[in-house]
Amino acid sequence: MSFDFSGKTVFVAGGTSGINLGVALGFARAGAAVFVISRNPDKVVSAVEQLQSTGARAAGASADVRDMEAVKAAFAACVAEFGEIDVLVSGAAGNFPARALDISSNGFRAVMEIDVLGTHHVMTAAYPCLKKPGASIINISAPQTLVAMTGQVHVCAAKAGVDMITRTLALEWGRDGIRVNSVIPGPIAGTEGMARLAPTPEAMARVEKSVPLGRVGTPDDIANACLFLGSDAAGYVSGAVIPVDGAWHLNLSGTRLDPVLDAMGKAKLGA
Repeated sequence: MSFDFSGKTVFVAGGTSGINLGVALGFARAGAAVFVISRNPDKVVSAVEQLQSTGARAAGASADVRDMEAVKAAFAACVAEFGEIDVLVSGAAGNFPARALDISSNGFRAVMEIDVLGTHHVMTAAYPCLKKPGASIINISAPQTLVAMTGQVHVCAAKAGVDMITRTLALEWGRDGIRVNSVIPGPIAGTEGMARLAPTPEAMARVEKSVPLGRVGTPDDIANACLFLGSDAAGYVSGAVIPVDGAWHLNLSGTRLDPVLDAMGKAKLGA
């Protein structure tokens, strides 16, 4: 199925790298005008150039999702440039592998603030700018919301919060004709997350073996799911939390990051 987003405006929080940039590019190729934000202004410039290279209208702003006023300013800039927002993708996230006893309060807080507080900021700042009825919100979640993972207690807690925000706002904003869903990417090649969680060829081979479909995903796999959820074809889909992971979350043996954590510990001892 091909999707046509001509005349539509798509806002992607965190849309300057990895999965989120892949999603932004998917919407750009489908004809949407795309606005991206991230903390790094250089990444914003680079992402906008890539989006414009598809022939799409694109713009962006530097904004930290933990800063509500910066997020509000970014939405105002998007509306001034492209008009009301048809699709909002919220994907800003933080992660690092560490066992619970090794995580500082600041480290735990940082992930919670980026993921949970940042999602709250993006959702509520976006609300006045969304096309009502008809807008679609897509939160980019993570497998850690479905299964416990060693070395990921902070992310498990944060992403569970993100998905409950999804479900709650699907209830609250459904009367406005706004749909709210979450997409849960599995292991995705070429992303910063995979580089951290599977930093060696051996670790990557273990991940690939743990996916029932026998491969890691690509940013296009996630973009395709978002294109569906943003389209009229998903007009009755709201409050859903959808894994796009080759059934990886069903394979509990794939949730143990002990080899990665052990290797990190040995590296510290040798330093």
